[in-house]
Amino acid sequence: MIQKASARIDQILTAEKIPYEIVFVNDGSKDNTWEEIEKAAQENPNVTGIRFSRNFGKEAAMLAGLAEASGDCCAVMDCDLQHPPETLVEMYRLWEQGYEVIEGVKRTRGKESTLHRLSAGLFYKMLSKAVKIDMSRASDFKLLDRRAVEALLSLPERNIFFRALTSWIGFKTTSVEFDVQERTEGESKWSTWSLIEYAVKNIVVFSTAALQFVTFAGVVVFIAAILLAIQTLARYFSGHAVEGFTTVILLILMIGSLVMISLGIIGYYIGKIYEEVKGRPRYIISRKIGRGTRE
Repeated sequence: MIQKASARIDQILTAEKIPYEIVFVNDGSKDNTWEEIEKAAQENPNVTGIRFSRNFGKEAAMLAGLAEASGDCCAVMDCDLQHPPETLVEMYRLWEQGYEVIEGVKRTRGKESTLHRLSAGLFYKMLSKAVKIDMSRASDFKLLDRRAVEALLSLPERNIFFRALTSWIGFKTTSVEFDVQERTEGESKWSTWSLIEYAVKNIVVFSTAALQFVTFAGVVVFIAAILLAIQTLARYFSGHAVEGFTTVILLILMIGSLVMISLGIIGYYIGKIYEEVKGRPRYIISRKIGRGTRE
């Protein structure tokens, strides 16, 4: 996959006379990915490889690639060729016209199961409402001017949401549409549960929407309690007091559940704050190869 991506990008950009470098980031994979990167670096002097000491996540991998890249503009894309390299040329021409952030927007999502498509749709709806940015067709396929790259790298937080941050930083922005291609090799690691986990993490990282939910739930329960109190008092003074503890038990269960959910959401935010306060690096690089670097 690595060598195929390297050869394809080289062919397209060389034909357009666009100077380039390719930075592959191995995010702690346990297969032969690093060996493939080494081969690509030996065959193409424009290829650089970075190997993490362990898996740090795709957001960290994208930032590491941007930090290593030295060009006046930098593109972020998947190496499985689902992001078509031909679109890089269109992005580059728009950058030459003065645009500083060129967003890759999905025209189609390619072949997906019905369950995966539905879960992905729900995921992006939740995310769009939480971060207040339309994420329905957003992707990590972007081209950024050097100033936009430096702005991203200067942000101090350890937990980031790349897709939303590229919109948040501003700069002169445009978009290009692309069709998601079929994977040339392997299978996607994104399951329905992975999407849910990714959504929760990024909502917490980029928004306080979950905390606002806690407040909203508290207001709803308070209003319900007032209505039930009025009903109970009315029945008591009219001599028709409700017998039994069914209503009380249901109320205790409902309020208890909301309290536990609320504590869980607050605890998640506190956990993220704890991670930020520790100030650990976003990633650790164990090896580099290419452009004369010594491993």
